[in-house]
Amino acid sequence: MQTGLYVSLSSQIALDRRMATLADNVANSTTVGFRATEVKFNQVVSDQKNADVAFVSQGEEFLSTRNGGLTQTSGPLDFAIRGEAWFQVETPSGPTLTRDGRFTLTDAGDLVTLNGYPVLDPGGGPIQIDANAGSITLSADGQLNQNGRPVAALGIFEADLSGGFVRAGNSGIITTIPPQPVTDRVDAGVAQGYVEESNVNAIAEMTQLIQVTRAFENIAALTRSSEDSMSEAVRTLGGSK
Repeated sequence: MQTGLYVSLSSQIALDRRMATLADNVANSTTVGFRATEVKFNQVVSDQKNADVAFVSQGEEFLSTRNGGLTQTSGPLDFAIRGEAWFQVETPSGPTLTRDGRFTLTDAGDLVTLNGYPVLDPGGGPIQIDANAGSITLSADGQLNQNGRPVAALGIFEADLSGGFVRAGNSGIITTIPPQPVTDRVDAGVAQGYVEESNVNAIAEMTQLIQVTRAFENIAALTRSSEDSMSEAVRTLGGSK
């Protein structure tokens, strides 16, 4: 059995997946609140009687936990998460976590995202604020105030990604394990008048993309050469040359 061909194929599958994630990261290098996707690869060892053959796994995706830089906007409804936590909004796909804190108020007083999705409080309910009741200020723990009085609470949630996740829009994610409100944590909070930029280093990602593309092309060329050698051997041994 040509185990070398199968090993090469496993490498190409893994590299193709990494190219897809790198390309998506580069495309979202200017997306507010975007977290880069990384891929962890492992060896898969197959016992071939007396020889161990190591294949490359397809890889396991995970999110980079590096925080993006904060940009000051001075907008009263622009919020940025400090630390490892998320906002939660209601989308057509269900409750979705995001670090894009560019919010606005509707005429009815609903706090929504730029796409019109309701922003949720710690209990998972939509937030409503009387826009005519005075300016809105935010406490570091997510409490929204008007005229010095609390009027609502901005939900700040912990995400458990160990069970997996799917992307929802540019900067949103939906986790398999339901997120939980942040409680009693001094390392997570919210800043008013700021937004968090993407945590993607576009230059580094482009460099990796070029390297992975070249590796994919080299393996493809090696595979073609191996196939040509096998075909030549078959023709020779078969006496058809």
